[in-house]
Amino acid sequence: MADDAALKKRADELGNRVWDVAGLEARIRKLSAEGIPHKSLDPKDIVARKQEILDRVQRRAEEYNFILKNCAQGTALALMEEFGLGNMEVIKALTPFPGVASSGEVCGGITGSLIAFGLYFGGEDRLDPEAMHRTIMMGQKFMAFFEDEIGHIYCADIIETVILGHKLNPGESEQSMATFTAEKGFEKCGLPPGVGVRLAAEFIIDSMKK
Repeated sequence: MADDAALKKRADELGNRVWDVAGLEARIRKLSAEGIPHKSLDPKDIVARKQEILDRVQRRAEEYNFILKNCAQGTALALMEEFGLGNMEVIKALTPFPGVASSGEVCGGITGSLIAFGLYFGGEDRLDPEAMHRTIMMGQKFMAFFEDEIGHIYCADIIETVILGHKLNPGESEQSMATFTAEKGFEKCGLPPGVGVRLAAEFIIDSMKK
């Protein structure tokens, strides 16, 4: 069950973090120019380094969310980079996905993770129903875990109960966006991507044990 007080504390810590803006911008430019490096995954090595990987991917999701100002992109990019999945065109396609076009709907910490699940679990054969079923079931299980940890799956609810403590849709107007920015919403909104990628990466790594 979600602990709202503990989550709010973690969000406030992100709000007070000192961010390496120049370094993060350089990392994004490098990925944009060179693409996401593909990797030959060694399951035994990845399982052995699980905690290190979970810590790294969480930190990257928080950082990418802050620098991109986009929770769906930050979530997906952290997972895709860690596991060598997809390409930057996928990240481009996620441009309108924070809160599903800033409508207050499903959090980008979920949608970005589901994109990574599709790339990892989806298989190469588009006519393979088993791969689709496996990926969908994994996604449903992940969403249940996410909701249990955060308390919600919808962006509007997460902002109200965890991030800011009051209702605000940053995509509603220029004034709303200005308020969200002034209240360090982009910094604090690294929390759901961080939670999402940590859970998603754990699902991927645990699948390698089988």
